[in-house]
Amino acid sequence: MDNPYVFDDAETRRRLNTGELYTDFGPGLEDLEEERNRGKELVERYNATSIRNPEQRAAIAAELFASFGSSWLETPIYCAYGSHTTIGDHCWFNTGTTLIDDAEIRIGNGVLFGPHVTLATAGHPLDPELRLTGAQFSAVITIEDGAWLGANVTVLPGVTIGEGAVVAAGAVVGAHVPPRTVVAGVPARIVRAIIPDDREGFRPPRTLGQD
Repeated sequence: MDNPYVFDDAETRRRLNTGELYTDFGPGLEDLEEERNRGKELVERYNATSIRNPEQRAAIAAELFASFGSSWLETPIYCAYGSHTTIGDHCWFNTGTTLIDDAEIRIGNGVLFGPHVTLATAGHPLDPELRLTGAQFSAVITIEDGAWLGANVTVLPGVTIGEGAVVAAGAVVGAHVPPRTVVAGVPARIVRAIIPDDREGFRPPRTLGQD
């Protein structure tokens, strides 16, 4: 029986950003597979660079990503394609950034990532029989200007993190985050708005039970 989720290259690429089901391997999809392989090879090269050679890192990043501004990514990084991701200026990503960019990942200017942030545009159907077909879906992730994602944050398919928003460490974000809000938890929920008093620096931790 034919797999209803196998399409030609053009239709598969169209579906990458729409959330519709598709498979990304098989006859006729060799160019897509080669694009993934090329991205992973460039990632290997990037991760092998020295901290003392920022020019080499910038050159590889410019080749890896669809567009890359004057930004810095600590090694190691991981990508599904790399070529489906755009990164703006003045971004700084700590170690272990993972970009599952089957769909596009659009990252603005001045974005900060803590260690081990994962942006996952791809997912699989809940139905186990449907998963056996190899079908998956993917949807665009957008990180707007000035957002800060703390350590071990995971952003799920289709989500937009609004301008200036803060995502607390360890959060799993499955819904859009409004601009200039702080969100936290699993699943992430709004904690509060960002206010003028937040211009101060470090706040010592409170003691649990003494709210």
